Amino acid sequence: MKKRFKYNLTLYYQATIVYFIAFVLYVIIRGEFVENSFHLLLKDPILYAFGLIVTISIIALLYNMFRKRFIEFEDDTILFGNKYSIRKINIYDIDEIKLFKKRLEKEYSFFRLVKIKLKKQNRKILIRTSDYENEEELIEQFKLLQTKLEKKNV
Repeated sequence: MKKRFKYNLTLYYQATIVYFIAFVLYVIIRGEFVENSFHLLLKDPILYAFGLIVTISIIALLYNMFRKRFIEFEDDTILFGNKYSIRKINIYDIDEIKLFKKRLEKEYSFFRLVKIKLKKQNRKILIRTSDYENEEELIEQFKLLQTKLEKKNV
């Protein structure tokens, strides 16, 4: 039973679109209309700042698109990977899995985290479930894995 969860890029798409629209609106508002022609003020530092922000946003979007990060669950393994490498973790190498809900500033909004502690490493693997598509299904997969581990340890 394979289940693959791709990295969620909607935040990058939305940010790029919002920054681009703000850039275009600023250019339209700040530009001068002289004798039925549009004249752009190239000495405006805010214009350069907006351009830099839009460029950085597009680069971040393209970088994350080309990386193609994912988490894949198989019968006895979890695969953390991207386009260039895959890290394979056997469930027998996992010491414990903890699921957290961190309350955000809003009253009913939560930020979910999964911490995986491996037997051979001191460092824990931290996963933000909101970074991946089908967040609820991903959490269910981690809960199933957590119950498997509890049964194995008892």
